Amino acid sequence: MIHQLKDAVPETCGGKAGTLGALVRAGLPVPDGFVIPFGAYRAAFGKCGTPAAGAVRDAVTAELAKLGAPAVAVRSSADGEDTSVTSAAGQYESVLAVQGIDAVLNAVQTCWASLRSRRVAAYRAALGTGDRGAEYAAMAVLVQRLVDADVSGVMFTPDGPDASTAIEASWGLGPTVVGGTVSPDAYRVDGSGEVSEFIADKQLRTDRDGAALVTRRVADADRGTSVIDAETAVRLSRLGHRIASVLGGAQDIEWALADDRIWILQARPITAALPSAPSDTAAADARIASPVGLTGTPGSYGTVTGIARIVRGPGDFVRVRPGDILICPCTDPAWTPLLRIAKGVVTETGGVLSHAAIVAREMRIPAVLAVGGATELIRDDTAVTIDGSAGTVTVVPA
Repeated sequence: MIHQLKDAVPETCGGKAGTLGALVRAGLPVPDGFVIPFGAYRAAFGKCGTPAAGAVRDAVTAELAKLGAPAVAVRSSADGEDTSVTSAAGQYESVLAVQGIDAVLNAVQTCWASLRSRRVAAYRAALGTGDRGAEYAAMAVLVQRLVDADVSGVMFTPDGPDASTAIEASWGLGPTVVGGTVSPDAYRVDGSGEVSEFIADKQLRTDRDGAALVTRRVADADRGTSVIDAETAVRLSRLGHRIASVLGGAQDIEWALADDRIWILQARPITAALPSAPSDTAAADARIASPVGLTGTPGSYGTVTGIARIVRGPGDFVRVRPGDILICPCTDPAWTPLLRIAKGVVTETGGVLSHAAIVAREMRIPAVLAVGGATELIRDDTAVTIDGSAGTVTVVPA
């Protein structure tokens, strides 16, 4: 009924839990936890499609007691998630800061239900994987002790010995970085251990407050302060190399830092390459060439021209037409159906390792991130050209 995380394998527990199980067996720092496997999902839903969490209640209660009944993260681990072909980054639900058996079982059902969400169907359709149907698709659920992180982030390990490790990081728990609601600090660690950094204006952070998440403003003194030092960036890079060696290829890794200890929260194969960071000269040339002077972070390769559509929230979704370029504060997984029809996307916040950027690269649409004030500086219904390789946005003269 329940699998210990150290015993998890992809065939019964999904890619996310199975990969973390492999890392636990290799002695890497992964938070304690357990997995409700595919079999429990199939038994709970049956042919009628009605969930019945009572079948796993006693087993989950016992496992939570073994952990000491802490606040936990309840996370999806679907089949077809975190593979070398499709990341499904942010498409399925995860619930953080959950405490108590009833809350945990509710979160499990939230993860189960997300397997058939509209955004997952749109994601599968966009990548050509289709909807494989109830008789095949299944959802395992991973329950882990929540790390109360001082700093969280994502790193992409290099695909060669001389390539650089890319790291993005910000204050607090990880949702602000992976969800793109903050523009994170960015670090590069080359093969010799040399560290380069770009320090962003980090305005928001998310932390646990009891059995809830609270997002608040970052203190003014911390907004422009580097969240990790060079030594920590090198430690992360070395750990990333170990993980890539264990898993047999370059990895997209979510991590957390608490009391100076690094924890690994997720690892999956990199499904699409990052754009190269533009040189200072190229960035200056781009600013000169752009009539409105809008530059940001290159998020996904390619150059396209289309009609700008200002999208500030779900209420604007109905206005988006095929071929539009989305101009938005940030994106979240609910926006995946829009990415399927859009020509490109521009966000006001976010980093190149965020879920939205990963999905844009998988869908092969250009993306420019962290363009401050884009929704105010660009008028709705105007033609714009975006270059996702250079990180520029240009308004096309009427």
